[in-house]
Amino acid sequence: MTTYAVTGHMDLTDKSVGLVRDALREIFARHTEGDLVGISCIAAGSDSIFAEELLAAGGRLVVVLPSQDYRRTKVKPEHAETFDRLVEAAAEVAVMPHETANRQAYESANGELLRRGDRLVAVWDGTPPSGKGGGTADTVEQARAEGLAVDVVWPEGAARRG
Repeated sequence: MTTYAVTGHMDLTDKSVGLVRDALREIFARHTEGDLVGISCIAAGSDSIFAEELLAAGGRLVVVLPSQDYRRTKVKPEHAETFDRLVEAAAEVAVMPHETANRQAYESANGELLRRGDRLVAVWDGTPPSGKGGGTADTVEQARAEGLAVDVVWPEGAARRG
């Protein structure tokens, strides 16, 4: 059994969402060794797309929430329905021991993803770390430093908003 953890950008363009979905389907279709398990913080964008495609492929979803107040303070109204549906579909929901969603909580959640995962799927355009910590590039660097295999997903034509 391989457990796939995910990190990725939240600000994908509409066109990129379809491209990323296709790339994730290919990764999950190649999975042949035992149960398919994925772990995600189910934030808007890459995390939720990963979770939806994992479930569609028959996988078991584990959700890691950065803090106790994450749903109430960080999930925007346009993402709430997807977030709630994914929490409901999850086989397990782990909440990190932080009351408030902040950089420390995000870093802690990313550490938990890497601790539980066997591979990291990174929906990442290759942009280096911002220096603030807790971002996609930071998680990729940490995974590589820990010897975790990283599958970078950035299909031809993918882009971020802004």
